[in-house]
Amino acid sequence: MTWTWARGAQGFGTGYTPGPDVDEAVRALAAELPGGGAEGMRRAFESSALASSEEERRLSRMLAEVLWPPGLTDQIRQVSARLGRPLMRLQPSPRVAQVPWELLAVDGGDSDVRLMDLVDIATTAPASLRRAGATPTGETPESDAVVLVLDPRVPGFRADSPLGSVLGQPGSDPALLSLVQSRLDAGTVVPSVTSPAEAFRRTDLDRDRLGEALRKGARRLMYVGHVSGAPVEGGQSEDVTLHLCCGPQTTGLAEPVRTHRPLSAKDLLLGTLPLRADGVPGAQLWPAPPRVALIACESGGDLRFAESFGLATAMIHNGARLVTATRWVLPTSFAFHRLAGLPESVRPLTEAVVAVDAAHEDHDPVRHLGAWQRQQLDRWRTDGRIEHSPLLWAALTCIVR
Repeated sequence: MTWTWARGAQGFGTGYTPGPDVDEAVRALAAELPGGGAEGMRRAFESSALASSEEERRLSRMLAEVLWPPGLTDQIRQVSARLGRPLMRLQPSPRVAQVPWELLAVDGGDSDVRLMDLVDIATTAPASLRRAGATPTGETPESDAVVLVLDPRVPGFRADSPLGSVLGQPGSDPALLSLVQSRLDAGTVVPSVTSPAEAFRRTDLDRDRLGEALRKGARRLMYVGHVSGAPVEGGQSEDVTLHLCCGPQTTGLAEPVRTHRPLSAKDLLLGTLPLRADGVPGAQLWPAPPRVALIACESGGDLRFAESFGLATAMIHNGARLVTATRWVLPTSFAFHRLAGLPESVRPLTEAVVAVDAAHEDHDPVRHLGAWQRQQLDRWRTDGRIEHSPLLWAALTCIVR
């Protein structure tokens, strides 16, 4: 690791850990993360270190001992005392891209001081990434619209199937209805709806409808739904897909799944250029607004690849300045109900969606989201209840240019 200070502080430093030690720590973390499918999620709730406050502290201390240079903690404390809480821009290498750096116990010994107690953290997109969006950096978009894609219905998949509902019955969650209503009151919901419940489980939000909404201009995009990752060992991060309401006849670069063609990162990047002579690049078909939220399983997983061309980086390439995405597979609120026995009134995924929405409305989304995550950590320290565990909230990270 190397680091340098900027914007009012001076200094730099380096840290080193032997490669085998890093690999062992990363494998230990990977064994504790939620996995795909019913069994992978069940294991996360029943035996994962992230589901036990004592085991989670032990895991966080182990990760810090291997990955974190103690000298940097001392520098952070010195700068904080003089200038306030720093912003840490972290550019992880692919093998540590899933590490929840916020959780690292950086004081050593039995201390439970976490990195997120000391700094706000943003993940930096690869330095080689080039932006193709039409809106120059720093320019305020003309439109005040917020594009909401909330649990779209995937053709050919029932609500209780692997690509089914992630938010439950439309209209059954007061907090989500309130979120949409607040946007309706401001007159900014796109595509338009007459009531909050209509924003969920839509059947008409395919890639063409999404592109039409984005090309009209927007300041935000929030997607809550399904993302299907690509195998890291295959090296093709551009094959990761986002699921909308697209049927099998939809034009695209991803192979159909049953009666549905998903939207791939390759589509977002290349558009229709590989498909026809008069093709259009993806940044023109799906221009990304300044702030994008992709709340879905491992939506930020492209950072695990040596060549990052996944959904998060595609959104930044297409114009976004900040993308909130996830490092690993997300448990739904239904998973908390079924596997942890929580009452239906407790909805951790909803709380995360509302927190991200509020952060993206704030002038400093990284600090706002970090404050919410610290609240979750404080609750986790206090009561160790599964709904406050890092299984869900520690997956979220803000990726910036």
